[in-house]
Formats: sequence, C-alpha cells, structure tokens
Amino acid sequence: MTEEIEKAWFVVHTYSGYEHKVQANLESRTQTMGMANQIFRILVPEQEVSTVQDGEVKTSIENDFPGYVLVEMATPQEGNMTDEAWYVVRNTPGVTGFLGSHGAGSKPNSLLPEEVDLLMKRMGMTGQAKVDLDLEVGQTIKIVAGPFNGMEGIVRAIDHEKQEVEATVEVFGRETPTELGFNDIDTNI
Repeated sequence: MTEEIEKAWFVVHTYSGYEHKVQANLESRTQTMGMANQIFRILVPEQEVSTVQDGEVKTSIENDFPGYVLVEMATPQEGNMTDEAWYVVRNTPGVTGFLGSHGAGSKPNSLLPEEVDLLMKRMGMTGQAKVDLDLEVGQTIKIVAGPFNGMEGIVRAIDHEKQEVEATVEVFGRETPTELGFNDIDTNI
C-alpha cells in the first residue's frame, strides 16, 4: 500500500525576467540533488493572450506575476516543507526568497487551495471535468459570468480543448470580441 504524499504550492520570488531560468535551474537541481520525492512541479504563472491588431489576431504568452515562480513541494512536517527542500530552493541561482516568509530563515506559508485553483484556472490547467456543449459558429449565446454577464454574444470560434469560445458582444453599438469559458455561457436562449 503506497502512502500518499501531502503536497502544497509555494511562491518563490525571483529577479524579474529570470523566471524561466530559475524554473530550469530548479528542475535541474531537483534531479541532481535527489529531491524529486520532495519537489514536484515548478511553474511560471503565465497565460496565452490573443489580441487584435490591424485586423490580425496575434497570440502571445503573458507572465501574470513577473518575478514569481510556483513550486509544488512535499509538506510532511505539519504542513510545511522539509529543511532540505527549503535549502535547495532557497539557494537556487536567481531565487531571492519565498513569498510568505517572515525572514530570519523562517519557512514560508503555502498557498491556500482556493488560490491554487484560481491560478491553475488562469493558466488553463484546471482539473475540472470537460464540459460538452453542442455549439456552432454563428450561434447566439447568453453570457452568465464576467464583465458581460447578462448580455448576448455570437460565437465566432470554438476551442473544445481549452473549453473556450470566442464571441462578439455588442457594446455601445460596436462589436467587441471576447473569450469565454464554457462555464461562462448558456446556449439555451
């Protein structure tokens, strides 16, 4: 019988612009120092953003929190990481400290589960079940969440993998494009 390891997410502060370098360094150090059983996933919180410029849709990756990296670690010591894992992360080149640490060598607080869920959803890494909607391009939908709540939109594109639709909403007499999650729309109008 395998014992399930308790894990928690911690926020590591880095030099701005060095997030991916810190991620690579930390992944390498985790393997070479034999910490794979205590340090699991290392993520840079970013999301794909589409913008329309000069009539063309341009997609780019945008860093949600410059200067921060998320690290999932084992928490066997009353919900806290081990001294070894703390040392490995803290002494990785480019890391300046942990968010939620009170200084003087104290260990940081982990993120709350609700905070982790919100971050994962923003990054498109939700563990939620896929929603199966019968949608077609050109179909009218009702928006049930977000800034356009209560308004109707017309579906322009559907991404079943990301569980999103691109729709246009009329705002002040102009068509405004927006991206909506399947959970944010109602097809029964």
